[in-house]
Amino acid sequence: QVQLVESGGGLVQAGGSLKLSCAASGRSFSDYPMGWFRQAPEKEREFVAALSGLSMSIYYSDAVKGRFIISRDNAKNTVYLQMNTLKPEDTAVYYCAARLSSLVRTKANDYDYWGQGTQVTVSS
Repeated sequence: QVQLVESGGGLVQAGGSLKLSCAASGRSFSDYPMGWFRQAPEKEREFVAALSGLSMSIYYSDAVKGRFIISRDNAKNTVYLQMNTLKPEDTAVYYCAARLSSLVRTKANDYDYWGQGTQVTVSS
């Protein structure tokens, strides 16, 4: 059974940093893209960042470009999201996702597996 488990969320002041982790189990995703999405209350789930299996292709949304860094450790089957210079508008539940196809995609519907989410709250 495939599972993605996020951790690292919490409450932080504006301007602060958090690092999210997503550990996958049940199969290896080293050859496949993984990504992060987020969903704020009463809003649709939106793309944050994604990268290919060997980290050769990396994509960020305009909202987080320059502030967030996505990375992965294939030996640990884990993907990370380093979030810097956090803003109140970054407040959301953050979800990890994995896709069983080699091309990186930015739409939620293109991902096959999802974690349960971790709450990130940025206070002003």
